[in-house]
Amino acid sequence: MSTEGGVPMRIDFVSDIACPWCAVGLASLEQALERIGGDIRAEIHFQPFELNPHMAPEGEDTAEHIKNKYGLDDAQLAENQARIRERGAELGFTFHPEGRRRIVNTFDAHRLLHWAGIEGRQSELKHALLRAYFTDRQDVSDHDTLLRIASEVGLPGDQARDILASDRYAAEVRAAEELFQRSGINAVPSVILNRRHLVSGGQPVEVFERALREVAAGEIE
Repeated sequence: MSTEGGVPMRIDFVSDIACPWCAVGLASLEQALERIGGDIRAEIHFQPFELNPHMAPEGEDTAEHIKNKYGLDDAQLAENQARIRERGAELGFTFHPEGRRRIVNTFDAHRLLHWAGIEGRQSELKHALLRAYFTDRQDVSDHDTLLRIASEVGLPGDQARDILASDRYAAEVRAAEELFQRSGINAVPSVILNRRHLVSGGQPVEVFERALREVAAGEIE
């Protein structure tokens, strides 16, 4: 996403496709940018982060995975999922009412996102992957699914197929993940403004708007 005119700002959006708060945070950030309008010329770079980098190809049941990872019982899990659905609805993002079936490995999706950045289609692919995973409950580790999604956002299907059949961009994704981890990023979404200012979590629109305006004002003082 970019806006015409205004103060230039680089935004690194560090996130995972399998992260519901990342979907919330992105929708919130984009609405904040819409409120600001032409005052900021934003350039968003989607950076990789894997919540479960060692996830097996077959994935895990979402409910069991979350309960075990965070120590939640059934009631706490239901409350957490309801809160996420409500936040999403407020921002215009739809989470499937029954939630995700399975947590899956997202590394190949991140490789496609890296390539999509080169092709100028990163934002389109990021949004499509989030909708596929959270709204439509599709398996974004499945290559056929990834190929279809890439083609739907205008990326060349033959190139996407070649990438998925190889290890192309694997080193680049690993390097980016390691860079942000060394920088202290250990939870997502993490939104870095002009490489210096961090906004953590799926914050409300007002929080993002205030941070964006403060950073922009600092750039022109």
